[in-house]
Amino acid sequence: MERKVGTVSRGLRAPIIKEGEDLSQIVIDTVMDAANSGEFTIQDRDVLAVTESILARSQANYATKEQIAADVKAKLGGETIGVIFPILSRNRFAICLRGIAKGAKKVILMLSYPADEVGNHLVDLDLLDAKNINPYSDVLSQETFEELFGKSNHTFTGMDYVNYYKGIIEEEGAEAEVIFSNNPRTILNYTKRVLTCDIHTRVRTKRLLKEAGAEIVCGMDDILTASVDGSGYNDKYGLLGSNKSTEDSIKLFPIHCQEFVDGIQKKINILTGKTIEVMVYGDGAFKDPVGKIWELADPVVSPGYTKGLEGTPNEVKLKYLADNEFADLKGEELQAAISEYIKHKDEELGDSMVAQGTTPRRLTDLIGSLCDLTSGSGDKGTPFIYIQGYFDNYTK
Repeated sequence: MERKVGTVSRGLRAPIIKEGEDLSQIVIDTVMDAANSGEFTIQDRDVLAVTESILARSQANYATKEQIAADVKAKLGGETIGVIFPILSRNRFAICLRGIAKGAKKVILMLSYPADEVGNHLVDLDLLDAKNINPYSDVLSQETFEELFGKSNHTFTGMDYVNYYKGIIEEEGAEAEVIFSNNPRTILNYTKRVLTCDIHTRVRTKRLLKEAGAEIVCGMDDILTASVDGSGYNDKYGLLGSNKSTEDSIKLFPIHCQEFVDGIQKKINILTGKTIEVMVYGDGAFKDPVGKIWELADPVVSPGYTKGLEGTPNEVKLKYLADNEFADLKGEELQAAISEYIKHKDEELGDSMVAQGTTPRRLTDLIGSLCDLTSGSGDKGTPFIYIQGYFDNYTK
């Protein structure tokens, strides 16, 4: 029978994971139970993905605001510090900010505008044009910003993040001042000790600050890289990838991800004789057309994955072949010609015309985004994603 279904992405329901539980065994049991119940048959090159959140939870990888504060104070001196380019998120940054503020006497909070790094807007671009403000050169105080644009309200949540963040700093006992600039060097007019909170541009920001004469420059990835007073940690990403656990604590990005995915791959191979690919995934990478937010607030989409997920897709564009190489064919003759072309395509298509428009992104970023959309971030209860047919093509 001719196969009619291509890629299938399934969310697998799992128990609520608690600290110290053997997540690897829970994942394997869940997959095997689903397969044994007839939901699917495990095949080579299936993809099993596990959300980073429950891996970190099973590892008890948590930190309190007091532990964050201790590391911030030790690394930045505990006096006046600049905190620049944070994203606007109650889940991602608010508790981190509580710890940061608790580790300083004064915080100069510098926000990028019109939006943060991942697309949360403080002000509409049309308003910037109307007020003749250039976000690449103009530095604004909070007073000036609010005189020009009024209070800032997030598109979906309605949050006024400017005053929310300022209030957090003050609640933790530090003096707060808010400014707006997209030039990291601006902060050096206020303090020479800086914590840069951007995610994907952090390496450049650190370099620019150091070249401009900053005394101390840390990124979020430099805080809690080792345990502080018994805290969790992430030796590679620090606070990056963390999110809210309680009102006074965060869950950090998971550690030892490679050992985790390799172990699951090996155990499922022993049980089934099949070699599946396994990955840990966090935020996907896609843009909301209304809220304008890029989803990717984690430092990477996947902090750990098996070797078969290296690289980018090597696909040809079917519609290009149909409109060009085989424009004179149709029906079964066209299908046969395209199938034969796919079977003999180059192993590395590169910039070949037949590959144009096939989304040149890494496999882990593409698959991680599919996983994030499948599992969602709410109450679906499917933190494991099982994908089949992703590596198939028109000939299979």
